Amino acid sequence: MNALSKPTDPMMAQFVQSILIDGPVAKRLGIQLRSIEPERVVLYLPYDASNITVGSMVHGGVIATLIDIAGAAGSASGADSSKTTRGATTSLVVNYLNAANGVDLEAEATVIKRGRDMTVTEIAVRDPDKALIATGTVTSKLW
Repeated sequence: MNALSKPTDPMMAQFVQSILIDGPVAKRLGIQLRSIEPERVVLYLPYDASNITVGSMVHGGVIATLIDIAGAAGSASGADSSKTTRGATTSLVVNYLNAANGVDLEAEATVIKRGRDMTVTEIAVRDPDKALIATGTVTSKLW
């Protein structure tokens, strides 16, 4: 967070943690919140053999789920808790660029457009060497 920006609304930070990170899907996959600030979040997915497809390759659906959760968290990170109590993904686009072979993953989500009730977030998923594994765009509706 830069010195001029406000911190994330504490109620929205709690929303991200309790609904998205502590929810059953993220918990099952092992997704963790690394950082949150308005319009930006970083999530971490430790490698787990139960999340593979072939050999040690992380399943594409697991990566897509990481992107979806990161996009939702990014959308919530800059929202006003007095106007937002729920949200849903309306569009999810995933581009797989490299295999994630037996590695932990980090997803950085950055809001690129915030409207009255819609948010567009770009996500970059990287391995520990900072190689780009996948990118995604998530459009979220907030209400």
